[in-house]
Amino acid sequence: MKQQLRPAITLLALLTVITGVIYPLTVTGLAQVLFLHQANGSLIVLDGKTYGSELIGQQFDDPKYFWGRPSAAGYNAAASSGSNLGPMNPSLEEVVQARIDALHAADPENTLPIPVDLVTASASGLDPHISVASALHQISRVASARGWSEAEVTSLVEKFIEGRQFGIFGEPRVNVLLLNLALDGLQ
Repeated sequence: MKQQLRPAITLLALLTVITGVIYPLTVTGLAQVLFLHQANGSLIVLDGKTYGSELIGQQFDDPKYFWGRPSAAGYNAAASSGSNLGPMNPSLEEVVQARIDALHAADPENTLPIPVDLVTASASGLDPHISVASALHQISRVASARGWSEAEVTSLVEKFIEGRQFGIFGEPRVNVLLLNLALDGLQ
């Protein structure tokens, strides 16, 4: 028994040090050297003030800002989760209809079709991006609330369209926080 126990404890201690101390410190150190911005949360800091992270959605409900995707987690990263409402659940239909009604109330002149990502929450509830269609849908409301022309707002949106990752993965998208900071002239 002692012959088996000693090597097992030795291996446990060795692997604990390697995988629990050396490996995490190495990866953290490399991340701090090679990817400092990303390793520290991709925070947007301007003039010493932190406005948020490029990676986590925030709630904007003022008409002069672009609105992000609805969050089932209330934009709380600690409570990240989806709504768990399936397509056959009547509660999902009620929630989506309420969001559609809110969009119509905020911009009654807008006759464009409402993109699905403006009325449905994502799996994480923290998406920082919206589709290009969602950004374009909101241009008239934002322009009107700011007293700008739609062409000015459209031009700004076009500057913030991010292409597909590596040119092939995903869809073009717009980071809501970065766009809203640009609207305020903070970028």
